[in-house]
Amino acid sequence: MNKLALSDDILMRVEKSARYIGNEINMAKKDPASVDLRYAFCFPDVYEIGMSHLGIQILYEMFNRRNDVYCERVYSPWPDLHAIMKEQHIPLFSLETQSPVRDFDFLGMTLQYEMCYTNILQILDLSDIPFYSKDRDETHPIFIGGGPCTYNPEPIADFFDIIYIGEGETRFDELFDLYIGMKKSGSYDRITFLHEAAQIEGLYVPMFYEVSYNPDHTIADFHPIYDDIPKTIVRQIKMDLDDSPYPENPIIPYLQVTQDRVVLEIMRGCIRGCRFCQAGMIYRPTRGRSLETLKKYAIEMLKSTGQDEISLSSLSSSDYLYLNDLLLFLIDECNKRKVNISLPSLRIDSFSLDVMDKVSDVKKSSLTFAPEGGSQRMRDIINKGLTKEDILGGAKEAFLGGWNKVKLYFMLGLPFETEEDMEAIPDLAEDIAMLYYDTVPKESRNGRCRITISTSFFVPKPFTPFQWATMQPAAEYKRRAHIVKDRMRSELNQKSISYQYHEPDVTLLEGIFARGDRRISRVIERAYNKGCFFDAWTEFFHKDLWDEAFREEGIDPDFYTMRERDIKEILPWDFIDVGIKRSFLEKEWENAAKGIVTPNCREKCSGCGIAKKGGGVCFENKN
Repeated sequence: MNKLALSDDILMRVEKSARYIGNEINMAKKDPASVDLRYAFCFPDVYEIGMSHLGIQILYEMFNRRNDVYCERVYSPWPDLHAIMKEQHIPLFSLETQSPVRDFDFLGMTLQYEMCYTNILQILDLSDIPFYSKDRDETHPIFIGGGPCTYNPEPIADFFDIIYIGEGETRFDELFDLYIGMKKSGSYDRITFLHEAAQIEGLYVPMFYEVSYNPDHTIADFHPIYDDIPKTIVRQIKMDLDDSPYPENPIIPYLQVTQDRVVLEIMRGCIRGCRFCQAGMIYRPTRGRSLETLKKYAIEMLKSTGQDEISLSSLSSSDYLYLNDLLLFLIDECNKRKVNISLPSLRIDSFSLDVMDKVSDVKKSSLTFAPEGGSQRMRDIINKGLTKEDILGGAKEAFLGGWNKVKLYFMLGLPFETEEDMEAIPDLAEDIAMLYYDTVPKESRNGRCRITISTSFFVPKPFTPFQWATMQPAAEYKRRAHIVKDRMRSELNQKSISYQYHEPDVTLLEGIFARGDRRISRVIERAYNKGCFFDAWTEFFHKDLWDEAFREEGIDPDFYTMRERDIKEILPWDFIDVGIKRSFLEKEWENAAKGIVTPNCREKCSGCGIAKKGGGVCFENKN
């Protein structure tokens, strides 16, 4: 084992020292001197969160299959260790070899949630790497970002050398070959390499693009500064998932992490077209792995990890074509091994009592449903594709199958929302609770019905039909949450239904980051210098410091949240081609205002544009 970067004294002083020592089971081990390229892969959050991210595990596996590349991992140090590292000038290090991040050729980062943006600067700060790409030289790693947040990369664009748009399995080999080739030939210098990288499809090099603004602060123009780099960055898609690398021997952490189980990604994309959902748009088209491939992965991962639970990963598992066959296989395997099966992302209208009964033979747990809107009107506006009959029918099947705990997720602050839509949320929960007592005989009940309502506040995201929508002030969000809470006054509600809602101040900041432009980077830097990081964690979020940062930078946050965008406005992310036609998004925005439901992709093609990729759900029924 490599010498640890932290002394025993420091490890004894910090919370959960196992976060920092590496050497876990199934960790990649190579001699750094034997490779041509070293890649530090970072998740800008604490170890337990980062180790639960499947995307890093997939690329970690892919990169380390190459003999000339060594990929190692980095996570954000928790605030206790952060303070010690700053005080004692300890550089941030990788887990595999405990090497300083600054010594790597590449520092890669996946951006899954906007509220991690200050942690980008934490990583750079502790690594002694300048915050801004323009300030780096030949001694610094190439800093590359990816993940769903990069579909509007502009608020953090100035921090990155390269931003990868799309799925990572497609272009990294080409990028690595370019870097290694230039290094070996002696032709490498930082700017020349970045210029060459900018010509690889899907790679955005922000320093080579200029943006100008109108007097009203909207974008006037966005263009590359060189003629040989693209004006439009095309999202990269891996169409054949069976031909994609997958971590059959995933790393087993020393401490319990958020997703402490085997994760089986069954498909990517979603056929449903919910108008608020960015993932449902940017991950089109829907593509599934074959049944045989999934069986193979499941057996290999259960063998190599010894985990006692396996979870199916997708945006809508119910829509996987071979779900029943896969479940029958897993139920048989998991019964033999005494392994639990977790079925997230199931639609309430797709529950089969037979399937639920079989899964429950392994282990029962609470069920999670996401109606998103309480009223039928709101569900039609957001194109959820669920009727009240679907919801109650699915809940009835669940109750008859022995479940008595249900979690219901809704959104408040959606476009065109009325007070009646808000009040419909607890009304629907009460109808579900009543259904339990009306359906399940007293002698057959597994205790009292328990329903948890959770509401988040809507955030408009790029490349969704709601990308033009306005947000609401924090006080208005709280008012809407109290409308829901005040409606829960019946005796049944008090006994069976509980309610929780998110903090609106965090939602508003997320909304600024989601649709912001390059001017936001200055605010992020100023907030970090004031002590902001781990903003996604309630105990570390400091609204007053963010307010100061915006005020000192002379930037009005309401510009990004409290105005509805003009349909003709140039949006900060318009230079990215995700495969979805803008005209489709505009039509869906109009349909939302009219409450018109758009069929899902298997019912009817609505011409979103993604069929040009030549595969997936668009061609399921074609020879």
